[in-house]
Amino acid sequence: MKTKRIKILLLSDSRSFHTVRFAKALKQQNCHVLTVSLEDGEMSFVQLKKRGPIEQTHYLLAVLPLRKIIERYQPNIINAHFASGYGFIAALARGQRPIPIIVNLWGSDILIVPGKSPLHRLKTIYALKKADYIVGDSQYIVGVAHQLTPFKHSEVIPWGIEREFLHLHKKSYSFHQPLKIIVPRAHETVYNNLFIVKALAPLINEGKITLTFPAFGSLFKKFKRKSQILVGDKLLFYPQFIRRDFLNFMAQHDLYLSASRSDSSPASLIEAMALGLLPIAANIEGVQEWLSSSSGFTFTPDNHSELYNIMNKIINSAEIYDEMRRNNRQRVERKAVFEDNIAQQIKIMTRLLRRKPIE
Repeated sequence: MKTKRIKILLLSDSRSFHTVRFAKALKQQNCHVLTVSLEDGEMSFVQLKKRGPIEQTHYLLAVLPLRKIIERYQPNIINAHFASGYGFIAALARGQRPIPIIVNLWGSDILIVPGKSPLHRLKTIYALKKADYIVGDSQYIVGVAHQLTPFKHSEVIPWGIEREFLHLHKKSYSFHQPLKIIVPRAHETVYNNLFIVKALAPLINEGKITLTFPAFGSLFKKFKRKSQILVGDKLLFYPQFIRRDFLNFMAQHDLYLSASRSDSSPASLIEAMALGLLPIAANIEGVQEWLSSSSGFTFTPDNHSELYNIMNKIINSAEIYDEMRRNNRQRVERKAVFEDNIAQQIKIMTRLLRRKPIE
């Protein structure tokens, strides 16, 4: 008997690259997907109008229009991304309908939002309580969510790399001279990019390394102005690429570097490991599930000398960490191929729907 297609109502930020990837991959695996969003992205989606004078009212006032979409579309399941926003209104809009809700945690909705105010915390807790299943990309983020409120059903599923890009893994592990380092985190406070320049300025000015940053983010102009005081015009920048071009570009570097102060399980770190870059990151809990002394290097957050010493060690050693980098690729192939990660989510949705027929 031919399996009926699951009808998924996807609630997520339509501007986000993660949303675009997720919706596309679900469709490629025979799901029917309707994406609904308050944000104005370029993908195919249904937009909820932003009503009310402040952002906090936009979600609440979208509940009634969302109920009408649910009545018209008749989804088998609701997949909401970001607990405190879409997870919250998904629960309100579903009401008493027997439609399962999966909430995908993105990190900041659990690590940052609940601390903004008692209302933000209550919204997040409500979304977690009403969800039939919680999905997070690290055990760390699922654990923090569970501390907010207990829930029974959850699974850790990474945001992996597409199988088609695994061939970009380095053919040679030899390092460039100067060492080519990419920092693929947008210029936002949480990613702490200026710290990297401050820590490594001597190596940049001596021509021992090149650092490449994105040319975007709300703090980009400020970052560029302050970094010029430290290293002049020696930094390199890249524009927003389509995914294929970005991963090709990333693969041309020797090292991946992140100083983020908060993360769940960074997709960029997994991508770097898949491509054969040697990963270095601030030692925070979300990173620790992928990065240790057997897979790369970690440093104490905001510790300039520690990061400098790691980089200096790599520069002055003949070691190319070939076994480490091969093992990293194998681990990604086992746990973080994106198509497999999506199949895991579809398997969860199928299990949730066994209690009623898929129309």
